[in-house]
Amino acid sequence: MRSIYSEIGDTVRFSKTVSEADVYMYAGITGDFSHNHINEAFMSKSKYGRRIAHGALLVGFMSTASTLMMDRSLEKGIDFTPVSLGYDRVRFLAPVFFGDTVDVIYTVSEVDEARGRTRAEVKVLNQDGVLVAVGEHLGKWVPNSETKLAVEAAVEAS
Repeated sequence: MRSIYSEIGDTVRFSKTVSEADVYMYAGITGDFSHNHINEAFMSKSKYGRRIAHGALLVGFMSTASTLMMDRSLEKGIDFTPVSLGYDRVRFLAPVFFGDTVDVIYTVSEVDEARGRTRAEVKVLNQDGVLVAVGEHLGKWVPNSETKLAVEAAVEAS
């Protein structure tokens, strides 16, 4: 049976070169002005030797990938509003430096039609193929009013 949302194994990718402007704009929006992200002199003395991007910025890129998957599902013409329930098991495994290109790979790993939910594995790799971050995304497919009535009627009829 085909899912109306996504199929297990469906995959989207999002690639982005992380610029100094990306990091500074993110810092300005969030107020996270940690030396790790904006102080080159401070970081030159660290193990990393230079500034690193915010981990939460990578979660933002994960969100972009989830939007791409949800848009793909919406293109099927379904009458649902997709929303994010959040991210689980997010881990930052290696630094992302200014100028690195990250590739976010979002793969649907579970579809729960009855609850209107999807789960996806998310991996972020840098240009050298190094896994820099991972996580799981939980999506919710909220039926629009007419769809909700049809789903309820179908459940009652079965």
